[in-house]
Amino acid sequence: MSLLVCVPNRDNTKLLAKLQKLLPQVPIQVWPNITSANDIEVVLAWNAPSSLWSQLPNLKLIQSYGAGVDSIELARLPEHVDVARIVDSSLGRDMAEYVLTHLLAHKLRLKTFAKQQADKVWKPKRAMGYDRVGILGFGQLGQVVAERLLQNNFVVSAWSNSPKNHKRVQCFDGSDGLEKLVQTSDYLVCLLPLTPHTEGILNAKLFSLLPTHALLLNVARGKHVVENDLLDALNNDDLAAAILDVFSIEPLPEEHPFWLHEKITITPHAAALTCLDTAVTQIVDNVLSVIHKKEIINRVDKSKGY
Repeated sequence: MSLLVCVPNRDNTKLLAKLQKLLPQVPIQVWPNITSANDIEVVLAWNAPSSLWSQLPNLKLIQSYGAGVDSIELARLPEHVDVARIVDSSLGRDMAEYVLTHLLAHKLRLKTFAKQQADKVWKPKRAMGYDRVGILGFGQLGQVVAERLLQNNFVVSAWSNSPKNHKRVQCFDGSDGLEKLVQTSDYLVCLLPLTPHTEGILNAKLFSLLPTHALLLNVARGKHVVENDLLDALNNDDLAAAILDVFSIEPLPEEHPFWLHEKITITPHAAALTCLDTAVTQIVDNVLSVIHKKEIINRVDKSKGY
């Protein structure tokens, strides 16, 4: 049995050191330097090449090195190969603080005042009166974000693929529910998993349903956004502003129009970063579960994509 670490374009020194310390009896191979493909039963993956899976005849588990599994082409995997993700309780706290901070910054016009300072302009303005937040995706992260917003006197609604109930959040599902939520949202926060059904969901049709004063905040995946549709909505004043933490191509290319757009605020996929120790603990647990033929934790439903 061997573990393959396939996490390209990152410094994995600390990750490998922790894995080797906690799994002293498990050989660890590092992609692309595969020394024995037949021995590999578990792959720790993030943006792994889709061609990899067919090279591993004894693969049993793909462990995502993150909360999402959208970089793994689930439909191409053999039925017997399980997929698991990282569940980090601190991600919810960090995500909630990120969303709340950006909503309050917009509400309080901090970006406007920063520009006025640069231009030496003195022009007081009241905070915006908008307080209705629509959350797309009401899983673990969405619910934690909703609770933090409720604590700060926002009115929260949420939309999800399957029906949900919450005492203080109005819940929607289905295509009709999506339209109702969007039409009544001053702030639209995307926390959806990326699946074939949600890719491109932030598009011209959806933007046309939002109030023109609305703010879009995407902290899910870049491919949720149809980029040209977003630029058109902002340029035509059909949407007031956008906060983007995730992009179809990361790092965002230097020539991309998002960088210099006055209505877009960019952060470098930093809204909520997984704790290394938390991730390693779950990875080790699942590697040992494969070895001892026990139930893995945080298994993904491959038919749903999350």
